[in-house]
Amino acid sequence: MLMSLFLSPALAADADPFLWLEEVEGERALDWVRERNEASEASIAEVDGFGDLRARLKAIFDSDDRIPYVTERAGLYYNFWKDAEHPRGLWRRTTLESYRTDTPDWEILLDLDALGKKEDKNWVWHGSTCLRPDYRRCMLALSPGGSDADVKREFDLETLTFVEDGFVVPEAKSEVSWIDEDHLFVMTDMGEGSLTESGYPRTARRWTRGTPLESAELVFEGQAADIAAGADHDATKGFERDFAYRMTTFYTNELFELDAKKGPIHIEKPEDVRATVHRERIFFHPRKDWEHGGVTHKAGSLLAADYKKWKKGKGQLETLFVPDEHSSLEEWGFTKSHVWLNVLQDVKSRIQVLTHGKDGWTRADLEGAPAFGNLIFQPVDPETSDAYFLIVTDYLTPSSLAYGTIGQGAPEVLKKLPDVFEKDGLVVEQHFATSDDGTKVPYFQIGRKDLVLDGTAPTLLYGYGGFEVSLTPGYSGHMGAGWLEDGGVYVIANIRGGGEYGPRWHQAALKENRHRAYEDFAAVARDLTARKVTSPEHLGAMGGSNGGLLMGNMYTLYPELFGAIVCQVPLLDMRRYTKLLAGASWAGEYGDPDDPAQWEFIQTFSPYHNIDVDKAYPPILFTTSTRDDRVHPGHARKMAAALIESGKTVEYYENIEGGHGGAADNGQAAHMRALAYAFLWRELSGEASEPE
Repeated sequence: MLMSLFLSPALAADADPFLWLEEVEGERALDWVRERNEASEASIAEVDGFGDLRARLKAIFDSDDRIPYVTERAGLYYNFWKDAEHPRGLWRRTTLESYRTDTPDWEILLDLDALGKKEDKNWVWHGSTCLRPDYRRCMLALSPGGSDADVKREFDLETLTFVEDGFVVPEAKSEVSWIDEDHLFVMTDMGEGSLTESGYPRTARRWTRGTPLESAELVFEGQAADIAAGADHDATKGFERDFAYRMTTFYTNELFELDAKKGPIHIEKPEDVRATVHRERIFFHPRKDWEHGGVTHKAGSLLAADYKKWKKGKGQLETLFVPDEHSSLEEWGFTKSHVWLNVLQDVKSRIQVLTHGKDGWTRADLEGAPAFGNLIFQPVDPETSDAYFLIVTDYLTPSSLAYGTIGQGAPEVLKKLPDVFEKDGLVVEQHFATSDDGTKVPYFQIGRKDLVLDGTAPTLLYGYGGFEVSLTPGYSGHMGAGWLEDGGVYVIANIRGGGEYGPRWHQAALKENRHRAYEDFAAVARDLTARKVTSPEHLGAMGGSNGGLLMGNMYTLYPELFGAIVCQVPLLDMRRYTKLLAGASWAGEYGDPDDPAQWEFIQTFSPYHNIDVDKAYPPILFTTSTRDDRVHPGHARKMAAALIESGKTVEYYENIEGGHGGAADNGQAAHMRALAYAFLWRELSGEASEPE
């Protein structure tokens, strides 16, 4: 029997007895949060070794041995760094020569802890946008507490001070793009009619230095039903121009060139084709098969054409990449003279370099790139050079950072993360589970080489399965220290809804087909049991955001497969998700619950509406953040409250800061991770205590 609260699919919002928990900072709601936090912290902190685990994870997050990843700007290399002495972080820079050393000489540009203390604000760094080519002026994005909304303030990199009477954009979900020293494109909350139904900017304005933001000239406007709209300045020397865009949904868009005399010029293409203009060419990445000029171009391909000719309707498409059953285009981009591709082949990376010459395009693998490991290619400055950074990582190999230039041999390794957990005897395997419809679903398993297949290994299964996001191999010190080192098995499921096999893999689990993602994850769980790696009482699952929705559905639809679940910053009330914060922007993924025909299938994967008080559920831990202004904390609050009222075993912890990432600094991140690992070990290991 379902909870009587949820029997009617036409349930009015005011019939929800836990609606008051959606009041993010309501006194009654926060009192409930504090009570649950106190109870759950006390419960989980009783696990032997919890304090030691939390301290160790914080030491890993704070370690000076971490790689300080950098961004090049006008010959200097910029990094943002958090450690024990600077929990909110330092913005700093150095030279390449110094960066090559073990102890670079860093020039401190901004101390966020000192700034927060001075201004009495809990500032969280969101990044910087700087003006080419000298990068003297930057717009810094600072969030109060970690929310997506932030304040943007102009900073001078010569004086290392905020610019007096400079550009300042008040707190909002904003974007800016430099045009020149005295002008910005700004997309922000300008009052009534300036935001989309998803809460993002729908107007782009040209703002002149010294004038009020309210007087900025409107240059482009989207529609209220769009996800967002905006404008961007292309500062590439010799190709300077302005563009505007409409994100009509998460997966469809329109592109315009802004002409000073003619206004926005629409660039012709299907809405589900991503277009990028770079120098003299326009590049296309279709999400569905695209027929053009009598040729059908496969979804997930990469195509190119002469931009000037394309605008005149005369451009011919050249094919740069075509996916197949086992491969997809994970990422692509540019250096000064080349196009680079990061191709996934059964979720394994390969970097290819494409070069255009008089005889057309040539292709080669990146020289010196390793044959194994997950590869991340990052151009240093795609406008001025062919230099690049290459990050190499996998589940058991600490990440390394190399620096090279295309055509000049193998890259030079500059930095390497040391081992931070004991990996001797551990091995990575890839397996494939068979989903309900016969689809082969890949998953990675990390555990002991001598693992006894008797079904008793505490196993943590992780997944996401949405928004075309790929889960690729990467080194995780906290996972190794918090789970693997003590005999746990860690499994990553590459389920449909993700991007591991390109758009087709994602589109297979959209809207009415959402159940396929959940069937895939359940298939991996069953395969782990069938292979006797583990068994339901020893198998846990964890996921966040869209992965939190995945966890909610594992809990309500497949509770017999799991011994415990960790559900992080989740969506759970799919009846009201479009009414909460940025939820309206995800209707292209899940569907529109206000349409009765769509609600009919949405309700089948709305965990909040599928609680059965008579069903046996595994213990569950919900974690979220008060400052999350992307996925509303009300989802986790209401689900936890409903389950607690029905007598289920529930732990709940809500970080008062942290935004959608759940933590605003390393200490908070360590605490949240330790809660999850200790909870899972307590429930899955069959031991009375957390291993040291």
